[in-house]
Amino acid sequence: MTDTTFTRRALLGAAGATLALPLVPAQARAQAVIRNNISSFVMQDWRDHFETLGVSSIVADTTSRALHYWNADGSDYRVYPTSVPKTDELTKRGYTEIVRKKVGPSWTPTASQLERFPDWEPIGPGPDNPLGTHAMYLSWPAYIIHGTHDTRKIGRRSSDGCIGLYNEKIAELFEICPIGTQVRVI
Repeated sequence: MTDTTFTRRALLGAAGATLALPLVPAQARAQAVIRNNISSFVMQDWRDHFETLGVSSIVADTTSRALHYWNADGSDYRVYPTSVPKTDELTKRGYTEIVRKKVGPSWTPTASQLERFPDWEPIGPGPDNPLGTHAMYLSWPAYIIHGTHDTRKIGRRSSDGCIGLYNEKIAELFEICPIGTQVRVI
C-alpha cells in the first residue's frame, strides 16, 4: 500500500515550483529583447543618442518616464523617475542643452497656458510654485527640467511639456549637471 498523505511543506514546494516554471522562458526572452530594471525604466546607452558625452549628457525618456544622466567620462550614470507631458502634442522631442540653472525659480504661465487657463498668474519661489526648488532651463523656450512639490506627479503624464523630478532628485542633478549639458528628449 502506498502512503498518499501530503505535508504542508511538500504541497507548498510543489505549488511554488509549478508557478516558477512559466517564468523561466519569459525571463530569458525579456533579457534578450530589452533590459528593464525593477521599476520598468528602459535602460539607455548614451552612445545610442550622442557622439560624445560632452560636459555631461541627459536622455529624458517620456515613454518609460525616466531621466538618464551620464557625467563627462561616463563613470557616473544615474536614473531618475520623472513626470512627463500630459499629451504628445505638449511633448517636444529632439536635441537641446541646458542653458541656465536657477535655485528657487519663479514660474510664469506661457501664452498657450494662459489661453487655456486665463486666471493663472505668475508664482514666486515657495511651496505653491510648480517648478519646485530647482530648475534647469533648456535652449527650447518654456521647456525646463525642474522639481515639484506635488510628488503625486512623478511617474505620470502630468506636465504641460516639462520634465519634473522629486525636489531632492532635481537638487542632486542640479549640483552635478553643468550648463552646456546636452539633452535628448525621446
